[in-house]
Amino acid sequence: MSDASAGQVPLSRVVVVGAGLGGLAVAVRLAHAGHDVTVLEQAPQPGGKLGRYARGGFGFDTGPSLLTLPSVYEELFAATGEPLSRVVDLVSVDPAFRYRFGDGTVLDLPNADPTRIAAAMDAALGAGTGAQWTAFSERAEAIWEATRGPFLESPLDGPRTLLREARKVDDLVRIAPWRSLRALGRRYLKDPRLRVLLDRYATYTGSDPRRAPAALATVPFVEQRYGAWYVRGGLQRLADALAQRALECGATIRTGADVAEVLVKDVPGPRGWRAHGVRLRDGTKVEADVVVSNADAAHLYHELLAGPPGELGRQRLRKADPSLSGFVLLLALEGRTPDLQHHTVLFPRDYDDEFDSVFGTGRHRGRCRPAPDPTVYVSAPDDPALRPDDGCEAWFVLVNAPRHRPGEPARGVDWRAEGLADTYADRVLDVMAERGLDVRDRVRWRVVRTPADLEYATRSVGGSIYGSSSNGARSAFLRPANASNIEGLYLVGGSAHPGGGIPLVGMSARIVADLVGPPVAPEPEREDDALV
Repeated sequence: MSDASAGQVPLSRVVVVGAGLGGLAVAVRLAHAGHDVTVLEQAPQPGGKLGRYARGGFGFDTGPSLLTLPSVYEELFAATGEPLSRVVDLVSVDPAFRYRFGDGTVLDLPNADPTRIAAAMDAALGAGTGAQWTAFSERAEAIWEATRGPFLESPLDGPRTLLREARKVDDLVRIAPWRSLRALGRRYLKDPRLRVLLDRYATYTGSDPRRAPAALATVPFVEQRYGAWYVRGGLQRLADALAQRALECGATIRTGADVAEVLVKDVPGPRGWRAHGVRLRDGTKVEADVVVSNADAAHLYHELLAGPPGELGRQRLRKADPSLSGFVLLLALEGRTPDLQHHTVLFPRDYDDEFDSVFGTGRHRGRCRPAPDPTVYVSAPDDPALRPDDGCEAWFVLVNAPRHRPGEPARGVDWRAEGLADTYADRVLDVMAERGLDVRDRVRWRVVRTPADLEYATRSVGGSIYGSSSNGARSAFLRPANASNIEGLYLVGGSAHPGGGIPLVGMSARIVADLVGPPVAPEPEREDDALV
């Protein structure tokens, strides 16, 4: 519900803290609606986790490497100016992924074609596996239809939302909030490699498939129904396009503007506080009628709202399980790799050991560690814009990793420990070689980025990629709401509802823009008022 519908008069000065995709998308919507919008970004450039690294003619996306459900951004651009297709070049990625399983089996997964997907599974994994995945996808589609409008595209108000919005018992049965993603997979998928494939999609939300809810079945469904897409020149160009659209709509974007505090004042009413602007690290105050935080929710409630106003948010975060982080190698390689796909995923033999290592659970309870035999994800777009010439390649390599938590072994590891980053980088390259992608003698140079680096660059606490994970049946309701307990303060982006990932962040921006509502001009001054 917007302030207008609550009987308040929304004013037009809006400060957006953070220029990640969520902050940029909400800035576009609010500026287009007529608000006076200022975006404050502590980094030298917009984009947040959707970053770019360039050196010696090589270019790398340093965050997401594919776009799913592009309709979220197509709608945004169409509603505010030139369509998305005019400002970025979207390319279908086909095959979407090459998977190599622990037993050496290789599956090239076609893009956005259920019939071809089933046929490819039958050919690579054995007759009947395609039918298993098709049956699972039909269940995932039913979950998508039951959840998209009420949950992903609307504000969430605790577990009662589930009961209010599930219009019939069949909806609750389809969503199966009491069942984990892995448990749902076991019901449909008899081939263990298909279950491994499904488990990977829990990591799209920084989660453990053994604890993440069955509703995450919608992630592979959306990817395989609506396609995997790449932005020519790198996905960071989507952030560039959003920043440009925000400027065209009248917003101001200030980089190098490090917000140190959200300013809050006491007001009468049930909430008791109202946001009225922010203070920058240099002491500058920026007054506002609405503050939208695109900062990591933990950073917001622990550091930007350190006093009593942030206590409720801190209490809720303590109940949630933080998301995993990522360990990244940027590899500038000599030569070309025969039959290289855009995306390659190299699975281990023991996926559970990886999850136990990263989250400090199971056999590694109480002590997180870098997984010695991790899943390795390689993004290697065949894009001339990302390499100095045709005789080399630029690879982004990612493995799941525990968060950066020095002195807290149950919650993460100290990624600043001497020698750890380079030693683990060597281990990742060795694992790749063991699984058929040996590039060790082709590395011209490499850049290593740990969860500690991610924390420093984006202010995401511990380097959590998605803020909170989806671990647990109540996880969706523990994720910070878009409307905070403080009047005039809203949350947007991957650490808030409905979650992380490029499409969900775009949905988050639309939710927040609707909550803020349009600016309303103050009533004209009356003649008798002017005489007082």
